[in-house]
Formats: sequence, C-alpha cells, structure tokens
Amino acid sequence: MAKKKQPAAAGARKTVEVVRQGPVELIGLARPKVHNAFDETLVAELTAAVRAAAEAPEVRVIVIHGTGATFCAGADLDWMKRMAGYGHAENLADAKALAEMLSTIATCPKPTVACVNGPAYGGGVGLVACCDIAIGASDGVFALSEAKLGLIPATISPYVVAAIGARQAQRYFITGERFTAAEAYRIGLLHDIVPPGELEGRVNELLGALLLAGPQAQREAKLLVRAVANRAVDAPLIADTAERIARIRATDEAREGIAAFLGKRAPRWVPKGLKSGRG
Repeated sequence: MAKKKQPAAAGARKTVEVVRQGPVELIGLARPKVHNAFDETLVAELTAAVRAAAEAPEVRVIVIHGTGATFCAGADLDWMKRMAGYGHAENLADAKALAEMLSTIATCPKPTVACVNGPAYGGGVGLVACCDIAIGASDGVFALSEAKLGLIPATISPYVVAAIGARQAQRYFITGERFTAAEAYRIGLLHDIVPPGELEGRVNELLGALLLAGPQAQREAKLLVRAVANRAVDAPLIADTAERIARIRATDEAREGIAAFLGKRAPRWVPKGLKSGRG
C-alpha cells in the first residue's frame, strides 16, 4: 500500500476500485455512500476483479479494503427490498452469485489480505473471513446481524465458522450482537489489530513479508491447509503430506530458494529493493 499508485485496467467498473502497486493489487469496495454494502453489481465486480488479479502473472498479493470509513456493511437495503419480492429461483440465483464471490476469494491461489479499515457487518464479516489474513483497525465494530432481520448467515457460514469456530459462531449467529475489534481478534476473525492511524503501515509490513515467500509455495501452502484441516492424522493423510513435500522439493522454485539461502542472497522472486532478511 505504497503512496505511488498505478490504476489497473478499470473497464466499466462502478462499485470497485482497482489499483496496482507493483506486485500488489488493491481492490477497494467503492460504495462509500452506502457503507460499501453489497448489491448484485458489487458482487459481480468484486468476483471479476479477484479473478483478474489471480490470473495476472505480475500480481503476487491481493488486498481488499473499503473506501471511506466503513469496510463493508453487508447487504444493501435496496437490494434486500428487491430480494424480498423475489421468488425461490431468483433468490437462489442471487445467493449462488454471493457464494461464488466468497468462494473465489477463499480459493484464490494468491495470498489475500483484508485491510479492515472500519465496521463490518453481515456479509462484510464473511468477506473478512474469506481472506487468508485479516488486519483491522482497533476501533472497528463487527456483527453477524442476519438473525435480527429474520435471516441466517448461510453463504458466509463456512468461512466464518472456519475462522472463529463453531462455539463462537453459535453465539454470534443467534444473537446478532455487535462486538469489538478486540473481540474479533480474540476469537480469530482478525489476525492483528492496530490503531487506525497505523493500519496502512501494518499492512505494508505484512506485504513485505508475503513478497519474500515463493509464490508457488504460497499456492501449495494454501492447498495444504485445506487438505489437512479437521482431518485425522491417519495413514492416508501422512502419505499425502509426504507426497506433497517430495513434489515441491523437485520444483525449480524450491531449488532456487535453497540455492539462494545457501548463497546468502535473495531468491529471484523477491522484488528488487525489498530486503530478504538473509544478510
């Protein structure tokens, strides 16, 4: 999140702002007048923006943030009014589009970072949970408020439960109560919290760390977590993990990383000017 910014190809986007800073793609939710709330357009454009960044070879990391004072307020009120008049088929299509957006972020092969610069409610909490890493301002407020509207947080639930656990999800899904950034950190929704004025600096530190790691290793590490999470440590899992490391050791990236370490130099994937920390 450096100061010098180069806009990525914008096309006809209306609800997201995409800025490329070298190997980092910044994707901003750009509906500040409605607190960056989701509607069908934002859902489609955010899905497309993440896919485009995932496919761009020059992009190494994706950062999702909110413009204005809010990260994301969940579903837009006008969108909700329209959905109230939908039949089952239309509601199902809408829900599938939102689920596809969340899945696109959660399964993105590149590291994704949520820069949570303000309140996050409902689907906004799901968006935080979808990202690999979430850093938030210490004055942030969160809520899974669907139950107060007679709804349930269905499409976001797999990601929120994975982030905060079933026990905490059970509480916040059924109460809809608000909770602080400190509580979000305590229960695992946020990885770190910092004073609002330090948020950009902390995210920049994180980006520096992410750019030191091998991009192929990061992709494989993300797949590894999904493969081993909540599984018994049995013979098939042990065999799978052994196969994974054997395969990775034989890659060009791994050979380059080991050679760079032994040669006390930065590997080729580290951007010029970024300290490798290897002396």
